[in-house]
Amino acid sequence: MTSAIIVAAGKGTRMGGLQTAMGKLFIEVAGRPIVAHTWQRFNDARAIDEIVLVVREDMQPAFHELAQQFGFRKKYRMVAGGVERQDSVWNGLAALSDDTDIVAIQDAARPCTTEALITATIEAAKAMGAAVAAQPVTDTIKESSNGEVIERNLDRSKLWAVQTPQTFKVEVIKHALAEVRRRNLQVTDDTAACELIHQPVKLVTSAAPNPKVTTPSDLKYIESVLMAGVHS
Repeated sequence: MTSAIIVAAGKGTRMGGLQTAMGKLFIEVAGRPIVAHTWQRFNDARAIDEIVLVVREDMQPAFHELAQQFGFRKKYRMVAGGVERQDSVWNGLAALSDDTDIVAIQDAARPCTTEALITATIEAAKAMGAAVAAQPVTDTIKESSNGEVIERNLDRSKLWAVQTPQTFKVEVIKHALAEVRRRNLQVTDDTAACELIHQPVKLVTSAAPNPKVTTPSDLKYIESVLMAGVHS
């Protein structure tokens, strides 16, 4: 069984004045809230059997209303978020059906993910144990420790920008996050946890745009991608 965890417990503090009372995920883009687009992608993905949404407890009624409003029929359940993203993912893993062997973990604020990309990460995770959607870095990248002067140039031919879904065999990601918790560490994404247990992670190239809503400047571009109707 293949499940998805959609992590939707963040507060979106970098959205400034565009932040809504219900959080950035409920900002309307291309005719519906951001999170409704994300949920739709996984609701429609044939490779996904169930969805676990990690949501702040006070927001769970609003998410149930979204399911009714947009006709999401795939089996889903909700679980409360944690203090940090890794805690929210941990809670989501605990809520998976017992027969889940593959899990795709998705940021709720990444609404343009295609079904083809979801499926590709699932197949890669089945083969290697862990996989992540990613794109090669095309900009020239410089390193600066103080944010004021350049210290050195980085070889962009070796650099990748990772996205979601980040997809795993369930026993792999549980083992990796358990190690994070044992060491009392914080990680910025789930593949970083895999590095601690020396688990290889397959890079799956994201051919179509797969942006994340982080700041107000992201909204216009994301709306253009959604309006273009890239779903496959």
